[in-house]
Amino acid sequence: MGANLVDGGATFRVWAPSASEVYVITDELPAARSGGWAPSPKDELIRQLDGTWTGFVPGVVDGSAYRFWVVGDDGPGFKRDPFARELGTSPAFPDCDCLIRDPDRYAWHDARFLPPDFRDLILYQLHIGTFYGVDDQGRDTREARTSKFLDLLDKIEYLRDLGVNAIQPLPIQEYPSESSMGYNGTDYFSPEMDYQVEDPIELQRYLKAANRLLGQHGVPPLSLDQIRAGPDQLKLIVDLCHLNGLAVVFDLVYNHAGGGFDDQSLYFFDRRRRGSNDDSLYFTSGSWAGGLVFAFWKSEVRQYLIENAKFFLSEYHIDGIRFDEVSVIDNFGGRSFAQDLTGTLRYVSPRSIRIAEYWNDWRWLAVTAPPGGLGFDASLSDRLRDALREAVHEASYGSAARINLDAVADALRTPPNFPAPWKAVHCVENHDIVYERRPPDEKRPRLVRLADGQDSRSWFARSRTRAATAILLTAPGIPHLFMGQEFLEDKNWSDNPRDFKGTLLWWDGLSSERHMRDHLTFTKDLVWLRRHLPVLRSDNVNPFHVHNDDRVLAFHRWMDASGDDVVVVASFNDSTFWDYTLGLPWPGGWREIFNSDYYDHFPNPQAAGNRGGTVAAGPPMHGFGQSATVTIPANGVLLLART
Repeated sequence: MGANLVDGGATFRVWAPSASEVYVITDELPAARSGGWAPSPKDELIRQLDGTWTGFVPGVVDGSAYRFWVVGDDGPGFKRDPFARELGTSPAFPDCDCLIRDPDRYAWHDARFLPPDFRDLILYQLHIGTFYGVDDQGRDTREARTSKFLDLLDKIEYLRDLGVNAIQPLPIQEYPSESSMGYNGTDYFSPEMDYQVEDPIELQRYLKAANRLLGQHGVPPLSLDQIRAGPDQLKLIVDLCHLNGLAVVFDLVYNHAGGGFDDQSLYFFDRRRRGSNDDSLYFTSGSWAGGLVFAFWKSEVRQYLIENAKFFLSEYHIDGIRFDEVSVIDNFGGRSFAQDLTGTLRYVSPRSIRIAEYWNDWRWLAVTAPPGGLGFDASLSDRLRDALREAVHEASYGSAARINLDAVADALRTPPNFPAPWKAVHCVENHDIVYERRPPDEKRPRLVRLADGQDSRSWFARSRTRAATAILLTAPGIPHLFMGQEFLEDKNWSDNPRDFKGTLLWWDGLSSERHMRDHLTFTKDLVWLRRHLPVLRSDNVNPFHVHNDDRVLAFHRWMDASGDDVVVVASFNDSTFWDYTLGLPWPGGWREIFNSDYYDHFPNPQAAGNRGGTVAAGPPMHGFGQSATVTIPANGVLLLART
């Protein structure tokens, strides 16, 4: 489908079953735009029995522009290719041309990269348009323009050193608005044009940064021409992420498209009479999030979406996909489509994870194999998120407030009917709940501001945030961090320039504010522990002690095969417990391998701790045959490892 380069030119194929004529315009585009073109047999495509139209155009090459001209019951008009690999910027969207691109144009360097096993993933979610951007003088550009794919060049080493092993950008497919989270896409195979860099002078600066990173891995430098095309800029970012040990998970939206369609878009594609019962080839009349829901009952629509997912896996080398609102797909009759999607992608790319956002009552259907379930590898979960956020919120009312840690303990266990606990993706912040432009009754504060609504840099805010983050990163499941969470970002985020003064990540704070640096060190060390201790990625968990009056929770993590054991002790109490008796799974010595109090004014010489460890030699307690006395720092978390 679409435009595909072959010897001597390109083949074209497009689905328009109700059209009476379809043309592809290439070298005559200037005349067509000005109205000086008339349909000609040499431009006409041939109708096939399956409702597609096909043809061959000689002489076109990589970068050649084209558009379809579709004639239907409602008259003729331009249409963009639904499979276009790139859209041109002159003329501007939506009256823009499609560009033919050679899928092998970018020379990859990631042949030796293998993505992490699914249960080992630590996801970092970011928004390309607002995450980071500076000019050649190092001045922040994000209030003046949308950030670019290539702006990530300056943060790949940061993300690598943070220790996460996968980044998850918000949707990168072309959307029609000036700014967006990305969930209103209209052109599914083309990267967002506002994220691309066209100015050759500006590209030189990015090229220098790219070649520096490539040189660290012994890769010869690229030329300017190799990153001139927008798709190649995105591929370069994926390539460099792989060279630095970072998997890339794309966020794709198959429940609906658009938040408003122009006349050249997917909507009304074969130009049936507008207002008829079936005027939209790809969509139903059902709406979601301001757009239209796909017609999942049509085999051609199902195949279009499956081909789109396969396209990003193969041509962009991505390592997984987060599928937006799969529950909406299910609610609109798309269950068999979801099963076809997951089955096909598992066959095509078995090492690439498929993550569902599924909020229907029977959550386990998302991660249950067909025919009973949808067949995704993992699914978002709000159980630990909501329980932890509520505990932090309750703690913010002061030392006398009661906290429900039973909900946190329950959320640590395998979600009901899930085949395994690692199949749940957990967070305490994400793009949805801390989005500045959400309705007031739906918007939630960043974690550090939830911890102390009066002062997000107070000891209470810092320590409670550390406690919640430590539980997230030591719990079973796939942990998910949202941009800025790792350094105490306290502002809700927005993709809209009108909000930028109060919503942009404050990168400068890492050089001017100690608390941010300390929290970043804390997060790095916790992530390092999770990656280097397999026991923290195991399925085994036993929340063996919950004391809501003390505000103390303890849970046991262990490995059956190796005999490794870690006990996580978490407190949301504003005071330190100096002699707290706690049951432990095994007698003998237990090392204190992590203490969150150490990171307050890091390194904290007065951290309340256990001088390296404790000994379990006391009487039976909490279901174990022995106990130990431990010091638990105020609003702190300890990790005790069996020696």
